Amino acid sequence: MATKVWSNVQVAMQSALDSVKTISAITKANPAVATSTSHGLANGDIVVLSVQGMWQLDTYTVRVANVTTNTFELEGVDSTEFDTFSSGSAREITFGTTFSTIGDITTSGGDFEQIDITTIHDSTKKFIPGAASPVDVSGNFNWDPADAGQVAMKSASENRSLRAFRIQFSDGTKWYFTGYPAFTGTPTGSAQQKVTSPFKIGGYGRPSFYSS
Repeated sequence: MATKVWSNVQVAMQSALDSVKTISAITKANPAVATSTSHGLANGDIVVLSVQGMWQLDTYTVRVANVTTNTFELEGVDSTEFDTFSSGSAREITFGTTFSTIGDITTSGGDFEQIDITTIHDSTKKFIPGAASPVDVSGNFNWDPADAGQVAMKSASENRSLRAFRIQFSDGTKWYFTGYPAFTGTPTGSAQQKVTSPFKIGGYGRPSFYSS
């Protein structure tokens, strides 16, 4: 496996969402298949899900594959052990906002809680994994108040708008996630160093990854 480098990386943010496509069913299978009458999606489209019942998929950003008139596969999603679907919808994402002034990126979170299932009969503690904390993404822009990407990030922050993001590496590997941007556009830095402006994206839902 080739080592990935933070170079020639493309970062994009959701600029629009298509109309709501009602989902009537999602299978417990690998891969999961959603039923949505005359959805109009095409292979390779990226959608954000709103799901009840099968809560593991709520706010999940996923690529669709093997499209038919009334169904589409949730690529890479094994829902075999998920809860039972009750209702939901999907909206296609347009990643029309691109960034060209990000200097660094750091992630945090993703840790699982431990649920104590120890009984009075045990001599040692027993735990099972609980919910994972959200994965937050933070970093710094090379400060430029006229940059279109920074302007869009600031607007999303001020409106407390949930946004989907795509990070694509030079080998085609893609990382999709949703979150709430937090960016004031305030400059910071040290003497004789570049002027930067910090941002944070508060993770919301599960990330997805694709090798190409």
